[in-house]
Amino acid sequence: MQFLVKWVVRVLLALAAVVVVATVWILVFPPELLRVGTGYAAKIVCSNVFIAGRDADEVLREDVQAPGHPLLKLVAADVDIEGGVVRTAMMGMVAPSYAVHRAGLGCANVDETQISAVREQAAPVPDGAASDSSLPWPEGEGSVSADPRLVDLLSDSSLTGPSMRAVVIVKDGRIIGETYGAGFNERTPLLGWSMTKTVTGVLVGLLAAEGRLDLDARQLFPEWSGDDRREIGLSDLLAMQSGLRFNESYGDVTDVTRMLYLERDMGAYVASLPAETEPASRFNYSSGETVLLSRYWMSRFPSQAEAHAFPRRALFDVIGMGSAVLEADQTGTFVGGSYLYATARDWARFGLLLAQQGRWGGKQVLDPSFIERLNRPTEASGGDYTYAQAWQNGPGDKDRNYDLSDDTIWALGHDGQSIAMVPSEGLVVVRLGLTPRKLDYKPQRLVEAVRKALR
Repeated sequence: MQFLVKWVVRVLLALAAVVVVATVWILVFPPELLRVGTGYAAKIVCSNVFIAGRDADEVLREDVQAPGHPLLKLVAADVDIEGGVVRTAMMGMVAPSYAVHRAGLGCANVDETQISAVREQAAPVPDGAASDSSLPWPEGEGSVSADPRLVDLLSDSSLTGPSMRAVVIVKDGRIIGETYGAGFNERTPLLGWSMTKTVTGVLVGLLAAEGRLDLDARQLFPEWSGDDRREIGLSDLLAMQSGLRFNESYGDVTDVTRMLYLERDMGAYVASLPAETEPASRFNYSSGETVLLSRYWMSRFPSQAEAHAFPRRALFDVIGMGSAVLEADQTGTFVGGSYLYATARDWARFGLLLAQQGRWGGKQVLDPSFIERLNRPTEASGGDYTYAQAWQNGPGDKDRNYDLSDDTIWALGHDGQSIAMVPSEGLVVVRLGLTPRKLDYKPQRLVEAVRKALR
């Protein structure tokens, strides 16, 4: 009996030692998946608190934990409002991550040692002129005239979709209908996710018109000078056909989650990836390629400060997107594939610019040759994607034939973000929400219903 007791004690001590060693190991060397989770939580909470003005606990609960991996329920967030810093960790101490807010540049995941330095970054902020309530939309934020034909449609959740946060409908340059989810309104900036890619495409087009870059340029980055990647053209990045290896799968540690939540210099990380195929030989949807677009176009300026000022000078202020915040990573490179916050009305302004074929206020803002590129589908994508970071078809369009005009183009983003733009009909339909792909929501049905109601 005494021997048995000693044996049990030894086993328990060994198990305790294993637990202690494992605990210390996780605290010192947390698995990358946990770091991705806390990094994601820190970034989402930071942006929604400091840009959208939302409650941190609500964001953590509704935006991070409810639709995400079960492990995210173990994440806690501490918010330093005065310092503009968010700290997250599993159970308060495992895999801590930090995000910092900067005026005009939004939030970025940062290393703890770099918080003070990164906090000093800044970019121009809007002057508030576009929020003039005495002027009608889109010149200002005055009252809109709702079309009675859209009332029932906008109250139909089967059309607006699960967890809808905003729908704005524009016809012939005016808002004719809008609705918002509980807790959201026309002043709430919302994340467009990959709709940001289309904005980045437009920024590249604007720079081309200014003569700052050549859309057919090659030998884009010094890292590529000694291998076949030097043959990748700027036009290849615009069309998502560079041939670079990039895994866009979410839910695990892949290229896209590593880039967004573990790498501090996102552009350098993607530029380091190898080529798998020749340029223009395949379509591979890649947020990394759009980050490379940002890295390249920003390099066309003599200083990062001038590059940071460009989106507001050339686009946001021109069309009145006063709420728009294009976020940058720790190094100051715009995360052009994922991170633009703007109100639904400002997203509608962007959609209207494209629906008007690049014209605004009687002026041609975007060169017609770039508009042609924006509307032309690529062969490599099978006709789904265009040569300038936009979609020819909505999500799952090939599954059925929707009653949509042939000239409809789309900006699409993660969790159910979409802008449908129909130049021939002067129609723009913006839909924003928190709607995971597994729910199979199709914004085409909403656009169909709008077209039918307006006939």
